[in-house]
Amino acid sequence: MKVVLWKDCEEKLIDTFPYKGKQLDVIGTSIRWLSQHGEDENGIPEYGLRFFTIQPGGQIPIHNHFYHQTMYILSGEFECWEFDEKTDAVKNQMVCGPGTAIYIPSMQPHGMKNITDEPATFLCCICNVYDEDAVL
Repeated sequence: MKVVLWKDCEEKLIDTFPYKGKQLDVIGTSIRWLSQHGEDENGIPEYGLRFFTIQPGGQIPIHNHFYHQTMYILSGEFECWEFDEKTDAVKNQMVCGPGTAIYIPSMQPHGMKNITDEPATFLCCICNVYDEDAVL
């Protein structure tokens, strides 16, 4: 068993995030890894729980990834976007506040922005998925 206090976990700023071969700017966003287990060939944990803080007006641009994720909003309000996989056009847009859980399936393009005047926070649980043919 490992027990941590979120404030004791190293806070790392996220400057960019890859999407379709390009590095896109991430604004006012930091991450603290609360737990993680395993690692894929890209250094992504097989499982992880992360604590995000996004400053007022900060945002995570369109991106996708192999792992499933569930975000749970702790404070603030976020404008959350789901994008069309082929055109990158906004397919769905919603405002999510405290107590909201958001599930993002593997490879679904998504992004979000803090629309409040205060830092906003959320927990994000990730779990890698593997191609069925690759599993022994």
